[in-house]
Amino acid sequence: MQLPIIEIDEKSGFCFGVINAIKHAEKELEDSSDKLYCLGDIVHNNQEVDRLEKKGMQTINYDTLKTLKNARVLFRAHGEPPEIYKMAQDHNINLVDATCPVVVRLQQSIRNHYQSSREQNAQIVIYGKQGHAEVNGLVGQTGGDAIVVQDIDDLNKVDFSRPVILFSQTTKPLDGFHELINEIERRIEPGVSFEYNDTICRQVANRIPHIQEFAQSHELVIFVAGTKSSNGKVLFGECRKSNPNSIFVSSPEQLTLDMLMPLPHTIGICGATSTPKWQMEQISDRILSLLEGLKE
Repeated sequence: MQLPIIEIDEKSGFCFGVINAIKHAEKELEDSSDKLYCLGDIVHNNQEVDRLEKKGMQTINYDTLKTLKNARVLFRAHGEPPEIYKMAQDHNINLVDATCPVVVRLQQSIRNHYQSSREQNAQIVIYGKQGHAEVNGLVGQTGGDAIVVQDIDDLNKVDFSRPVILFSQTTKPLDGFHELINEIERRIEPGVSFEYNDTICRQVANRIPHIQEFAQSHELVIFVAGTKSSNGKVLFGECRKSNPNSIFVSSPEQLTLDMLMPLPHTIGICGATSTPKWQMEQISDRILSLLEGLKE
């Protein structure tokens, strides 16, 4: 029996921001025996979080942060609002700031635009997922005044008789951002200013056309990501559009022989910006293990 060719997508895996945050964590764990806390999951991938926790990192939430003093805490790539930095300072926290540089620049831009547009009574509108860690950090730059819109339906929150300044969460899709721009331009009242800032990270956005091409080039696609990954949901949706024979898994154990049937000629393995290469390699090993019994 001819076994399928398995290809792991070389362009899948951690984005720069996640790689940077994990390097920070690993260095801190190696350099000091002091406890290292991480505020929130360092990446939306349970297996990678578990790996780092076995090395000594402990994931905490905001309630726990409030109780810590004189501790060592890592801020992950998503970024945090100013009030969390203030809390860390007040509690004498030894801060390991691993915020993605792209997110830092976006936070600064939103803060500057917000402060300089108070006389015009402009609205800061952020295209993003309500409650997402990065978005919470962005809204914090405006003291909570920014309006978060997830899609066109949310634009009823915006007053189109007042100036609008639009930004985007770094990991949102470009086509959704352009839809919002077109709709705001259509609704904004004559003479009212509208400014938009394309703040989508191309390292993430450029993966969409690539993953479409990758999915089309294989008979079966196994997409690997954590269930909490927003980016994973977006990219898997693109996989499914390009190749309906696409399967979402978060761990090798979820993959069964039935999922591989009928046996394809090629299997592509890809993942989100929060998916480590080692996890995609585990999926490849799992496929080979499942197919071992089919060899003649």
